[in-house]
Amino acid sequence: MNGASREALAAARERLDALTDSTSVDAAKLAEELAAVTALLDREVSLRRVLTDPAQPGEAKAELAGRLLSGQVGGPTADLVSGMVRSRWSQPRDLVDSVEELSALAELTAAQRTGTLDDVEDELFRFGRIVESSTGLRAALTDRAATVSAKTALLHGLLGGRAEPATERLVARLVTQPRGRSLESGLQTLSRLAAARRDRMVAVVTSAVPLTEGQKRRLGAALAKLYGHPMHLNLDVDPEVLGGVSVRVGDEIINGTVADRLEEAERRLAG
Repeated sequence: MNGASREALAAARERLDALTDSTSVDAAKLAEELAAVTALLDREVSLRRVLTDPAQPGEAKAELAGRLLSGQVGGPTADLVSGMVRSRWSQPRDLVDSVEELSALAELTAAQRTGTLDDVEDELFRFGRIVESSTGLRAALTDRAATVSAKTALLHGLLGGRAEPATERLVARLVTQPRGRSLESGLQTLSRLAAARRDRMVAVVTSAVPLTEGQKRRLGAALAKLYGHPMHLNLDVDPEVLGGVSVRVGDEIINGTVADRLEEAERRLAG
């Protein structure tokens, strides 16, 4: 997003935090309603253009949003969206993306309230790995010819009773409202938002065998010291790394595997 949209999103996130700081606000309901608003704005191109038109007064746009949403969503959702359309947006799509992000954040806040945020974060990561490794599942979940009810039923069969309700809702919204994104990138975005909710960075750790609890604690502490930030570890096991661990934090990769050292030795011999 460009400057204006970044500022508008930052302001909207502050308003969301202020809303959800109150336990009287149902964060899960807020998430569901914001997801519905996302679908509306994504579907109605002319509407989102009107609501982001810089030539129109912010108050007029807020009144329009209020009239459209009145009786369709609760007061907190209507107030939040009305506040968003008062802001200046670089392009109409940024408003839709931001409402969608607030929906995910509200869902993660609901998980945090119930003490399940860590589980949701881990489940999103594991489900992403399953999707990456199963072309059949990915094809079924991204099939444009499949109905929403069919995809929802498939997801419920996979996750129902095996994952937190918040995880199932987040993944279901992503699958049924992809909005032109790949399933993998959408899951990665949700994982980053979950980590940010805890104010932590995410390290994807690949090892030949599962790490012990002691190893995980030491690695987490070492990475937190290195990056100066609390670190959440997403753990993946891949026998092909042979030994050691490979760590990815954002775009940075720290390789310490036997396979990596063998490749480096081969490169030196070849050179």
